[in-house]
Amino acid sequence: MGNPFCHVDFTGDVAAAKKFYGSLFDWKFQDMPQMNWTGIGVGKGVGGGMSKPSMPGQPTTWTAYVEVADVKATLAKAEKAGATVVLPAMDVGQGIIGVFIDPQEAALGLYAPAKKPAAKKAAAKKPAAKKAAPKKPAAKKAAPKKK
Repeated sequence: MGNPFCHVDFTGDVAAAKKFYGSLFDWKFQDMPQMNWTGIGVGKGVGGGMSKPSMPGQPTTWTAYVEVADVKATLAKAEKAGATVVLPAMDVGQGIIGVFIDPQEAALGLYAPAKKPAAKKAAAKKPAAKKAAPKKPAAKKAAPKKK
């Protein structure tokens, strides 16, 4: 099975986009000022987010994200095939993202969910073996009395 599209991000004038898309679609927006990002709740299907441009001259655009197992490895593979990495692998809390421009100049994002810490299996505790009480040294026998 192939890798699914899992997220889309809008980059541009967030206030204007919220006004436009909010009147067009039944989307719910959740501002996250600490991340300079606005989440888009679409109900069902692939959701996304909105942010202001992070680089000078960055165009207003939508970027689709594809879910992969390893963002760094996939970026390296894309680069080897002729892509240009424009956002190296970056931890965003809930996962790792990265973006490349393909040879035809189309941007595509990559996303790998954060790995959940492996659940540690509780070591089966064996009942502690009862230690035998230490043996008391044998009492010395008194030497027979001399007559």
